[in-house]
Amino acid sequence: MMRRKISRFVLAGLVLVGGILPLETSAAPADEAAFLNSLEGRWAGGGTVLLRIDRRPINVSCNFSSDATGTALAMRGTCRGLLVVSRSISADLRSDGARYTGIYVGPRGGRSALSGSRRGNAINLSVTWAREVNGDRKATLIVQKRGENGMRLSTVDVDPATGKRVVTSELNLRRS
Repeated sequence: MMRRKISRFVLAGLVLVGGILPLETSAAPADEAAFLNSLEGRWAGGGTVLLRIDRRPINVSCNFSSDATGTALAMRGTCRGLLVVSRSISADLRSDGARYTGIYVGPRGGRSALSGSRRGNAINLSVTWAREVNGDRKATLIVQKRGENGMRLSTVDVDPATGKRVVTSELNLRRS
């Protein structure tokens, strides 16, 4: 009986303190325009791409140009693989406070929707592909700033056969 009274007292105290303290104790929202501006420039590098989860990765080399205007970022690029295949890709992102939205156009065309938020130096985006890819239309795209002059672009999808998350592309770029 005494334990219940103490528990209720502690719970009432926590509710009272919770009503006094601010709900969020994190710092003010990050300056998204400054972050996007830090991604502006010309980028070059390479990595691997899986055209399908059940296939072997293809090594690619890529060049990108990105332009930031306020809270918007436009990236245009070309990746080459298998010595002769060259594909254009692009992404347009816009920040509204902490939320990001945009459009990704991949090597096969089609406008895929992007939405997400930034955590630290990475913008984590949910992708809704324009058409089915690897058994569904969902994936994750991560745009990560790495130091002053590095950026990683990666996509993660779910293997429909195993349910495991698989990195389907990873591009490591340097400001050129």
